[in-house]
Amino acid sequence: MNTVLKVRLSPTPTIDAEAPPLLSPQGPHVVLGGGQLGELATPVVPSAHTMFGPRGTCLLQKTTAHVALWVADTGHHRLLGWRHCPTQDGTPADWVIGQPDFAHEGRNAKRPVSDNTLNVPTGLCQCGSGLAVADAWNHRVLVWWHAPQDSHVPPDVVLGQADFSQGEANRGGAPQADTLFWPYGLMWDGACLWVADTGNRRVLMWQGLPQQHGESAALVLGQTDFSRRDENGGGDAGARSMRWPHGLACWRGGLAVADAGNNRIMIWRRSPHENNQPCDALYGQTDMSQVDHNRARYWPDAASLNMPYGLCATSRTLLVADTANSRLLGWDHSAWLCGAPATRVSGQAGFAAKGDNRWQMPVRDSLCWPYGIHVGCSESDALGNHTDQHAEYGKETLAVIADSGNNRVVLWALAEGVA
Repeated sequence: MNTVLKVRLSPTPTIDAEAPPLLSPQGPHVVLGGGQLGELATPVVPSAHTMFGPRGTCLLQKTTAHVALWVADTGHHRLLGWRHCPTQDGTPADWVIGQPDFAHEGRNAKRPVSDNTLNVPTGLCQCGSGLAVADAWNHRVLVWWHAPQDSHVPPDVVLGQADFSQGEANRGGAPQADTLFWPYGLMWDGACLWVADTGNRRVLMWQGLPQQHGESAALVLGQTDFSRRDENGGGDAGARSMRWPHGLACWRGGLAVADAGNNRIMIWRRSPHENNQPCDALYGQTDMSQVDHNRARYWPDAASLNMPYGLCATSRTLLVADTANSRLLGWDHSAWLCGAPATRVSGQAGFAAKGDNRWQMPVRDSLCWPYGIHVGCSESDALGNHTDQHAEYGKETLAVIADSGNNRVVLWALAEGVA
C-alpha cells in the first residue's frame, strides 16, 4: 500500500511595509569591505580594505582627538583600525593587529599563540579609554588599558589564560572563575567588564578593569557556580539558564544578554549582583521555558527571533541583530514584558520577512547574517569629506554593523526617535 505524505507549507506572509524603521530609510552612509553590490560575497584576499566574515565593531569615543573605529575581521584573524571614523565607501584601514601586515592571514598568524596573535576574534568593547577584545578560539579576552593608536600594539592584560603564550579551553581543565571557553561577547558598563563565556554557557563579570593576567571573575550567570558548564544549567530552559550566550548590552541600568541558542534576549532590570541570578523578562519567546527559533514557525514576526547574536542599546532603544533572520530589530524603552514585540525593523521589508539579502543579491541596505552591532557618534568636524547625500552624517548617531555574510561593515544612521 502506498503512503501519501501531506506536508503543510506555511503561506508566504503579508509584509507590513509600514513597519517603523530602526535605521535611516536612506540606507547606510558608508560601506567598508564587501564585493560589488549585486554580487554574492566570496572569500577575499586580505588587504587594508577587505574583510572576511567580520563579527565585531566598536566606535571608540573620546579616547583621542578623533573618533576611531575598530573591527574584528574574524575570518582573517585580525583587528582592523581606522584612525578616523570613515566617511567614504571602501576606506582602507590604517592599522592592523594580529597579523604582520595587511596581506597576511591565518590563525595566530600561523605562529604559536602570543600577545600579538588572534584566533577568531569576535566581540569588541570600549573600556573607558581602553579596549577589550574576545579572542574566541584562543579562549581569552585581551585588554588594552589605553586604546591602540597604531598597528601591532600588544595588550596589557589577558583574561582566561595565565599569560599570553597559552590558548587552551579552560586552561586544559574544568571551568573555573579564571578560565574561558569560546568567549564571544563583551560589554563594559562603566564599572564592570562583562564577558559572554559562550562555550561554558555562562556570563562572567569582573569588577573594574582587570590589572593582572588571569584574574578571576567576581560573578557568574547561567550556572550555579564557576565549576559548571552545563547547557541550560543541566535542565530545561528557564530564567537562570543559557545555551549560547553571545551579545551583551547595558540597557536602562540593567543587563541584556543575547541567548542565541535559546533564540531569546534575557533582560535583568537591574545589574545582577548574585551568582546565577534569574532574569526578569525576555524577548523572542512567550515564556522562560520556550526555545524554538521563530517560536516554532517558518516565518518570523515582531516578537520572534532566530539566533540573535548582537546587542547594543541607546537610552531609548535596545537594538538586536536577529542574525539568522538577516534583520535588525528594536525594542523601545516601554517594553519590559516577556514576549513583547519589537517596535522597529531594518534589513527586511517588514516584521514577517526574512532571508539573506531579502533572498536577492546584496544591495546597500540589505543584510546577510549580521553578527555584531554597536552605536556611536562620529566627529562632527569631518563633514568636508561628505557628498551632499551624506551632508548630515557627522551630526547623527551611527549604528556600525558587522554584516558578516556579506563580508562587510556598514555605518548606518539611526532612524528618528531611536537614539
